[in-house]
Amino acid sequence: MRAYLGLWLLFIYLVVKTLALDGEMAELAKMLRENCVEETGADVALIDKVNAGADLMGDAKLKCYIKCVMETAGMMSEGEVDVEAVVAVLPEELQKHADKMRACGTQKGVDDCDTAFLTQSCWQKASKADYILI
Repeated sequence: MRAYLGLWLLFIYLVVKTLALDGEMAELAKMLRENCVEETGADVALIDKVNAGADLMGDAKLKCYIKCVMETAGMMSEGEVDVEAVVAVLPEELQKHADKMRACGTQKGVDDCDTAFLTQSCWQKASKADYILI
């Protein structure tokens, strides 16, 4: 059940900016964000900058925040991103990015936080206009 819920949280993570979230999904996203910020000490201002169009920054706490979100959402386990599971739950509006996400694969870093960051950076570069970080 957790993996199923986690995959649905992916919609929030990669959702098109114009796609409205229903109340339940927005609440789940808020809870996930709060939990991962608390766990990692990430600066919410950096997350907001990314959502305003900035490239992902190499801040250590932000990297671990991204890892926390990905693991909690069932997108990453033991340092490997499950790209096919991510692609399988993409809404129709985002399917155009599936090949780009597959091409990114898992971008291995020096640790799991870096791997999550590098993979998300690749996804962001591949689909900048549709990228959002919760």
